[in-house]
Amino acid sequence: MPSFPLFKTAVHLYQHTCRAICLLFCLLSSSLAFAQVSETEIRTIFPKLTRIGEMQQNPTVVPVYQLDQLLGYVFETNDLTNLPGFSGERVNLLIGMDAAGMIVKINVLNHHEPIFLHGLGEQPMIEFLDQYEGITVDKRVIVDSRHKGQDTEGSGTVYIDGVTKATVSVLVMNDTVLSAALQVARAYLEGFERPPTVTVREDVFQPYSWQQLESNGLLRPWSVSKDQLQERFPLALEDYQDPELQQALAQSDLPVRYYYAYLNTPVTGKNLLGEQDFTRLKAVLRPGEHALLVASVGDYGFLEPEFRRGTVPSRLGMSQNGLPVDIRDLDFFDNSQPQLPADAPAFGELRVFRIKAQSGFNPSQPMSLDLDLDLPRNHLIRDQAQFEDSYQLPVDLFDINVIEEVKPLPLWQRLWLDRWLQITGLVLTLLVVTAAFIWQHRLSSHSRLFHRVRWGVMLFTLGFIGIYAQGQLSVVNIYTLLLQLVKGFDIQVFLLDPVLFVLWTYVFITLFLWGRGVFCGWLCPFGVLQEIAAKMGGLLKLKQVKIPPAVHQKLQKLKYLLLVVLVGSAFWSVSLAERLAELEPFKTAITLTFIRSWPFVVYALLLLVVGMFIHKFFCRYLCPLGAGLAVLGRFSLFRWLHRRAECGSPCQLCKVRCEIDSINKDGSVDYNECVQCMECIVILNNDDQCAIELSQSKQRAKAARATGEIPLQQL
Repeated sequence: MPSFPLFKTAVHLYQHTCRAICLLFCLLSSSLAFAQVSETEIRTIFPKLTRIGEMQQNPTVVPVYQLDQLLGYVFETNDLTNLPGFSGERVNLLIGMDAAGMIVKINVLNHHEPIFLHGLGEQPMIEFLDQYEGITVDKRVIVDSRHKGQDTEGSGTVYIDGVTKATVSVLVMNDTVLSAALQVARAYLEGFERPPTVTVREDVFQPYSWQQLESNGLLRPWSVSKDQLQERFPLALEDYQDPELQQALAQSDLPVRYYYAYLNTPVTGKNLLGEQDFTRLKAVLRPGEHALLVASVGDYGFLEPEFRRGTVPSRLGMSQNGLPVDIRDLDFFDNSQPQLPADAPAFGELRVFRIKAQSGFNPSQPMSLDLDLDLPRNHLIRDQAQFEDSYQLPVDLFDINVIEEVKPLPLWQRLWLDRWLQITGLVLTLLVVTAAFIWQHRLSSHSRLFHRVRWGVMLFTLGFIGIYAQGQLSVVNIYTLLLQLVKGFDIQVFLLDPVLFVLWTYVFITLFLWGRGVFCGWLCPFGVLQEIAAKMGGLLKLKQVKIPPAVHQKLQKLKYLLLVVLVGSAFWSVSLAERLAELEPFKTAITLTFIRSWPFVVYALLLLVVGMFIHKFFCRYLCPLGAGLAVLGRFSLFRWLHRRAECGSPCQLCKVRCEIDSINKDGSVDYNECVQCMECIVILNNDDQCAIELSQSKQRAKAARATGEIPLQQL
């Protein structure tokens, strides 16, 4: 038996080992993010490639080449966007984009969209994504089948076909493709930069000497003293083996002396470079690019000894708003000498650097020049220190644009605006149902009116809410909710379908008022189909099968078992859970209106045929959604389906006529199984139907005849 200190040491060692393994796994996962994408898949996008370049970061892309010519970039959308699909999971796409910003091809790497996995199939999804081929990312792409093709007015808008029954999924994919592709284009391609927030005022110019430029804040001097250097390094500066620094220290107490200036404005560019070179600089710079002049006085320059012309310096850097700004040597004075003002000091180094348009640099805002020093103690150990100088140009050199880039509305808001008709129809239906439940006794006392209202609501539910607005709730929605609660709740996942969101909100509230019956008896489209099937069975005079009470009670528990299995499978595998959810025929009958492969159609039709003999067979024994609603419905506040003292003893009329078999022998209602069709209170509230009232009426009439209190003709 090991001693306690030894055991404690072993535990610590085990913990550190586990952490190291987890860290290694994370590093490998991040570094091999593209490992899932094979060279074969990349070749399906760029068949002419001869080599694949090294992965680039920020954003993550893989460049592809034909010899030394850049063909374009390949990237995964999961590395660039975080837009959840209808299932709550992202759709991961592999996109190829050429060097001109045109989408070459899109392949689907991974998705969990149930309508494509277990409904329409993946071919409609592939055909939808194929429409992006040949579209450049600067176009405005709108999913609208009515206007497919390029806008004839030349506005740069492209319309593409959607996919019927998969509106949310295709809109999410559209936003995913455009967002990811635009990020890559802005980072790596010319001509896709964001519009500048400021413009240089070309009319601001006055001849200035070097000293005047410095005193007016147009030219920035920056010095770092020997003492400031010494504060940042642990050893004495003389102990570092850096010949360049040692020579600068020997000649001055200010070994670092730099000047820098922004060159795009005429008042700085013309005065520092001269008219001719300033004109040449403007011709060299691309639209939206900036130029920065940096010069050093003395022996310690801002370029490392191994610096190569036209590259990014490692010793000198720039930042703005806490973010790095990439600067690259423009090699501006490769074949000429700078014509600086006469009073300019002698410089050891002088360079012009380019700032690309994609960097987001704003010359009207404060900027910082950074100096990264890396001094060797010996051939093994080095010490680093960073120095920074902040500077802001006078704001009167620029026109500040008040026009900001208009960001599109979030996808869920666009969906709500586009589906206003479906939302309005649904809300009006819910108001009618709510009124029917609030004034159920008054309404049910008029038998004919009640049945017209209920069948009107149910037929509208089937045609408008179910088939047209796609408002069929499903156990899959429960998967999404539970998985979101585990992974981190995001309300936008549910807002993507406004009809389902409104309907689920209403059902959730009414579960705690009246129980599951509000949805199951009035607002379930497939439930309406079962009601129609039962009605047809009655019209055809089919003999109804009465399930024995003992068997009925056992079969009722089956749907709860199915609910546990289905929900539990979602935490094991979402794909498996979605396949098992085909137990519900909702997708086949309502979402796809029976346009599906024959096994699914046969299954749905078989349930409806059985429903012609056993009223609402699926609802009563197999529906996992109904089971889930019944669990929450146990906490409902009201039990106001009216009962009389005679119900159950001696009268059994309501129990006999209850087609869902949810009235107990004692006359009480089993609210866990009741679908609140309200037929029982129609019976109770109509004297010509209630057996107790009919019996009492006969007794009163008989007594009246015996006493002669009423005329015989009134009997």
